[in-house]
Amino acid sequence: MERPEADAAAVAIGVVDASDVHPGEPGPLAPSADVQTSDAVLARVRVRLPEFTGALQRVAEQVLTDPAAAARATIVELAERSGTSPATVTRFCRALGFDGYADLRLTIAGETGRAARAAGWAVDIGREIQPSDPLERVLAQIMAADTRAMHDTAALLDLGEVKRAAEAIATASRVDIYGASGSALVGEEMQFSLHRIGVPVWAWTDVHGGLASAALLRVGDVALGISHSGQTRETIEMIAEAGSHGATTVALTSFPRSPLAEVADIVLLTASQATTFRPDALSARHPQLVVLDLLYIAVAQRTHERAHASFQRTARAVDGHKQSMKSERTGRSERGRPRVPAQAVVASKEVRRS
Repeated sequence: MERPEADAAAVAIGVVDASDVHPGEPGPLAPSADVQTSDAVLARVRVRLPEFTGALQRVAEQVLTDPAAAARATIVELAERSGTSPATVTRFCRALGFDGYADLRLTIAGETGRAARAAGWAVDIGREIQPSDPLERVLAQIMAADTRAMHDTAALLDLGEVKRAAEAIATASRVDIYGASGSALVGEEMQFSLHRIGVPVWAWTDVHGGLASAALLRVGDVALGISHSGQTRETIEMIAEAGSHGATTVALTSFPRSPLAEVADIVLLTASQATTFRPDALSARHPQLVVLDLLYIAVAQRTHERAHASFQRTARAVDGHKQSMKSERTGRSERGRPRVPAQAVVASKEVRRS
């Protein structure tokens, strides 16, 4: 869900080439110009953690447990702390797209340094919330975790994919949104937002209704599936059904190699930072809402005239109810007693006459 080590120990071990990647281990990321400068290496490790097995997973867990220490450690020290070997650390680096450990270490150091300077929000990342913790500390922990998740999401998110999804939705004759449990709540929020600006959109939480709707989609329509893990079978089935009829499919998930991501045309990635009582699936809600809010704004930008007119009409349609509620709140006499509606006065008189 990196580069050669310059110390003597690394020299003694030698260079591990691509053939050293063991069968069944995750392959390296495709080289890119931003690999060395990205501030999302820890987010990438979290995303890929389920893919790592055995020794590679132990290295990943050690890096995530104490990234600052990993940034200071030599390749031998990190291998000892994770109970692995320097060669395994090198394979771990290459699986993330780095040439060796030196580059990984520099990238982690840069990321942790920026986080510490940003306002100290990284101090309690990873600390368990205790039953006796005061609410002030719990609030700080939640804010720290959510801030970290937001930063990681911004670093992971491919804005090119967001643009593709926005353009597809802006021109779609119909949009379906699929999700289960907590993801369904996120989907309904997106459905509400898009509906207000005139997008013909439906949110489905029942798999039978969702599959029936997906079967009616066609080329030019869009289906959006939401699942933190990317493994929710019902959501995968609905997205696959929509795609089989030519609809453009979009996945919102935290795992780029999940089954949901594999069947989607466009993948939007989020990150999460779990805390006590808030596992990954729950802590992913805020990053999911941020990405969908960005997507909603991008759609509104591309349909500005229609979106503006639709939003104004829908606002006017409910304005009377807002005014009525406001009148009820302010409808009190100078002495502070609630004003009695005229209908109630008439009814009271009728009761007395009878």
